[in-house]
Amino acid sequence: MIDTFRHIQHQLDETPHLLRLGRLFSETVLIEVDGAEFYLTFEKGHIVSVVEGPSRKTPWRFALRTDAEALAKFWRPRPAPGFHDIFGLVKIGRGRVDGDILSLVKNLRFFKEVLSLARATTEPTA
Repeated sequence: MIDTFRHIQHQLDETPHLLRLGRLFSETVLIEVDGAEFYLTFEKGHIVSVVEGPSRKTPWRFALRTDAEALAKFWRPRPAPGFHDIFGLVKIGRGRVDGDILSLVKNLRFFKEVLSLARATTEPTA
């Protein structure tokens, strides 16, 4: 999972429109997947660090909590309804958002597009 977040980190640096969208976003975000914690620290739209937790000393602004299967479905090239969006995950009971919701909503497009950078570009073959 940490490799996926590092992939997102590198993809973000190569995506100018997202860097422009996130230029005012400097926060640490917790992403919890099946109880495993990952802290993504953003600085002016760039992910400057990806740290695996748990850590009681790392402050975060908001958290996205989900399970690995739901996240894998979210990262498909064409996700099914409910898995296409972080609030879709919440609506179908496969995700939860905690913390400063206002900070998330102010930067919603940026954050959703950053997470979707891990989406595969082609469907896996059977």
